[in-house]
Amino acid sequence: MADLLGLAEKAGGRILVPAQDVFWGGHHGYFADPEGNIWEVAHNPFSPLGKDGAFQWNGAA
Repeated sequence: MADLLGLAEKAGGRILVPAQDVFWGGHHGYFADPEGNIWEVAHNPFSPLGKDGAFQWNGAA
């Protein structure tokens, strides 16, 4: 996660919230792009991606 935020920073973004663990077991951080748009980078280990790469709530197919 920190690697992704680092790439955003190298591309001109500004880190708003560094990568951190959250109480439910995931991880997230926030950055602003050069135009000021705010983005969240997040990982939820309890909802893996499907075979096609799409997000699945609670791992549902």
